[in-house]
Amino acid sequence: MSKLYIMAKTKSVSSSFDPPRGGSTVAPTTPLATGGALRKVRQAVFPIYGNQEVTKFLLIGSIKFFIILALTLTRDTKDTLIVTQCGAEAIAFLKIYGVLPAATAFIALYSKMSNAMGKKMLFYSTCIPFFTFFGLFDVFIYPNAERLHPSLEAVQAILPGGAASGGMAVLAKIATHWTSALFYVMAEIYSSVSVGLLFWQFANDVVNVDQAKRFYPLFAQMSGLAPVLAGQYVVRFASKAVNFEASMHRLTAAVTFAGIMICIFYQLSSSYVERTESAKPAADNEQSIKPKKKKPKMSMVESGKFLASSQYLRLIAMLVLGYGLSINFTEIMWKSLVKKQYPDPLDYQRFMGNFSSAVGLSTCIVIFFGVHVIRLLGWKVGALATPGIMAILALPFFACILLGLDSPARLEIAVIFGTIQSLLSKTSKYALFDPTTQMAYIPLDDESKVKGKAAIDVLGSRIGKSGGSLIQQGLVFVFGNIINAAPVVGVVYYSVLVAWMSAAGRLSGLFQAQTEMDKADKMEAKTNKEK
Repeated sequence: MSKLYIMAKTKSVSSSFDPPRGGSTVAPTTPLATGGALRKVRQAVFPIYGNQEVTKFLLIGSIKFFIILALTLTRDTKDTLIVTQCGAEAIAFLKIYGVLPAATAFIALYSKMSNAMGKKMLFYSTCIPFFTFFGLFDVFIYPNAERLHPSLEAVQAILPGGAASGGMAVLAKIATHWTSALFYVMAEIYSSVSVGLLFWQFANDVVNVDQAKRFYPLFAQMSGLAPVLAGQYVVRFASKAVNFEASMHRLTAAVTFAGIMICIFYQLSSSYVERTESAKPAADNEQSIKPKKKKPKMSMVESGKFLASSQYLRLIAMLVLGYGLSINFTEIMWKSLVKKQYPDPLDYQRFMGNFSSAVGLSTCIVIFFGVHVIRLLGWKVGALATPGIMAILALPFFACILLGLDSPARLEIAVIFGTIQSLLSKTSKYALFDPTTQMAYIPLDDESKVKGKAAIDVLGSRIGKSGGSLIQQGLVFVFGNIINAAPVVGVVYYSVLVAWMSAAGRLSGLFQAQTEMDKADKMEAKTNKEK
């Protein structure tokens, strides 16, 4: 009976695909071909499948979206404060004497906190103090800046030679506007901590390698919308205030909202992952149930030795250092030119808001068309793309400066080329450099992820930027300002890019080998378990 039923069913199904007699033949594969094409389009645009994966992606991606929203708003604010009050050269001094010591102190504190706290408490204890400071700065510090700041003449009287020009003049302006310098330092530390530790450490804990190849580029695309929103908020609302103090109130309201949403989505993401991953069958959830080694307590000296003993982590550090050094060389010169063209704080703020929107929009476009770079062309191509782009685009920018800026037209052209260079450098960084760098951590053990990543992402990136600042600070003392030192900066810039690309090439082989070893270990464990 069952055999007759199957034969009848087969005949019925096959006859439905037979062409009609006496008529034109209808292509039976049209619906199937259409479905296949739609699947290919979906795989290209949004290669995430199933309600569980989509929910997981949206919850974790929302954390990064609001982190980048707050980062963009605070970054534009700190640049506006320092560049318009102290000059772009002040950035080089602050990164050495302000950001680097603060980053060193933070990583020491974070290392102790990571040993004493659970992951959730560590996240909140790291995140909330930054937003508390931004709120206090807006409500208490900035409105009373005139009473808190010493006069420029009083500071110049203390410094050697009267601090009339060169590096001493820059230091005098920083001391005079010390509250703005404090805001700059806190915003810089937040920029490293928020993305490097708060987001990526959580993402690397809950996203496996196979998901990362699909999730991470789209995380960048999703968060790329945040600078667009933040920039237009600055341009169309914050910069329309009657003065910069009123603009600060509007900016801080948005930053506070972003901080609240970061905490909410982190809680939702953690709860969802714990609930869904624990509900998986043991075979499907092998990675999450695999016992992990307890994190050892390590001092800062021991953490440094641990980082130095691993060639893999050293190469990752070289990538981070390479970006920190190279972007710092061109960024300070570009901001110095922008300040000459837009000396008013609100005008400068408006320009930077439009620039941030352009960065976010271009990042989304690059990821949309280049989402397959890492998946199809491999990790190595994705890692080499950023230094290659930076090398090509810096040529016309340096050429404009070397030809002279003795007219408004030439200044405008130099600003345009510098804006394009900085825009596409940041775009490739967010779209390709960040995903490839973070993917490199995934095959590592927990100890390497936590201790090594903290040292690289916070201290390593700060040393990179501060090292570039130290070089530029010396050039300011020698040449008077950073623009006059452009030829020397260009030579150092391209030397760093060559070293960066060499490290990326060597790390590619190690990453591939480490990933294959990790897969082999999992397959062996699965085979042994089945036996």
